[in-house]
Amino acid sequence: MNYFSTRGAGPVRLDEALRSGIAVDGGLFLPERLPAFSIADFDSVESIPEVATVLLRPFFAGSALAGDIEEILAETFSFEIPTTELPVDGKKLSMLELYHGPTAAFKDVGAGFLAACLSRLEGDVDAPLIILVATSGDTGGAVAAAFDKRPGMRVVVLFPDGRVSARQEHQLCCWSDNVLSLKVRGAFDDCQALVKAAMADKSLSAMHRFSSANSINIGRLLPQSTYYAAASLRHYRRTGNKPGFIIPTGNLGNASACIVAREMGLPIGPVILATNANKTIADYFESLEWLPRASLQTLASAMDVGNPSNMERLRKLIGEADVLREQLGVASASDDEIKTAIRQDFAEFGFATCPHTATATHTWRQLDSGLKDQYDWILVATAHPAKFETIVEPLIGEPVLLPPEMEELLSRPSRSVSIEPELTALAAALEDVG
Repeated sequence: MNYFSTRGAGPVRLDEALRSGIAVDGGLFLPERLPAFSIADFDSVESIPEVATVLLRPFFAGSALAGDIEEILAETFSFEIPTTELPVDGKKLSMLELYHGPTAAFKDVGAGFLAACLSRLEGDVDAPLIILVATSGDTGGAVAAAFDKRPGMRVVVLFPDGRVSARQEHQLCCWSDNVLSLKVRGAFDDCQALVKAAMADKSLSAMHRFSSANSINIGRLLPQSTYYAAASLRHYRRTGNKPGFIIPTGNLGNASACIVAREMGLPIGPVILATNANKTIADYFESLEWLPRASLQTLASAMDVGNPSNMERLRKLIGEADVLREQLGVASASDDEIKTAIRQDFAEFGFATCPHTATATHTWRQLDSGLKDQYDWILVATAHPAKFETIVEPLIGEPVLLPPEMEELLSRPSRSVSIEPELTALAAALEDVG
């Protein structure tokens, strides 16, 4: 299987696409073709690792990792990803819980897959591979956890100062010496721009071997597609219906994974993107003009993205806005609507939801009644509410219990370095990465 840039460069094999993260022309990698599956292809498999093995094996064709695929996926999916039915009378509604990994967010899946792959490809080299990761809250912690203490690997996490929750920040800064946490005086988009600029800079690339663990890396997209495949198969086998998914959306990586799974033939119905007040995608669908802008700070901080990178993938894979909006829905939620949804979720479902998940529950409640009744819906829960206790607890009137994994991380010491949102500042910080 060959991989090409959205801007034309290539071909490369999966191994090189994983290593480099971004193509030499600045584009994002996509496979030369998506495999086509029938539902019957998955008749003999049940668990997520088993579904993932069938789904992803074609992507490993020609890769040095092909013989390790089952071990890689067993490492990646070492925790449960349940789908829980929600107590809503007269409606077929459930929640895909993606927050049971080591840092309590869906990013643990893609980060674990990348670490499992790259440690096999690169772990024994003398010159370490430096994983650059921009984060709006959850990605950096997941990547740091996945690569923590792995030989031959260094991680540099860039996060926006003052724009992540206190617990998120601690999770970004509590790792071993092979993880450098950089607090950038700017927004997430500044962090993302720094990562792209560093990887495109010839002098820096000559000094360091870079890769990226953001959702621009194809190694994030592939494993995330598997939990949509598994959830849709479980639902279809039980009900005979293709479920619709409502997905909290920031940089568009998680939603793109669902769309890829549907494109490959999995039984997935409508896909609706739930955004916060950053409405770049919604405005694109309405105006047919792609107009990235500075991000707005919201309660759903991990989704504060004004220039979603993966739109480039979707435009290449599916088409421009006039085509995309025929296949995707999009809705946005204000901070006040997020607060209302958190209260309603707790009252109706009996448990707390995080601000990001609340964009999905709000979107479901606002669906046209015909569309709501026509499909069974799966809402995607992307992070544990305990990561946002200062927002959630006052709204529900009681504490949110910490999962054991988070409690252990929060007991560790924290360290970070502050930098300006400039490439020279990042370059100086990288001098300390050996």
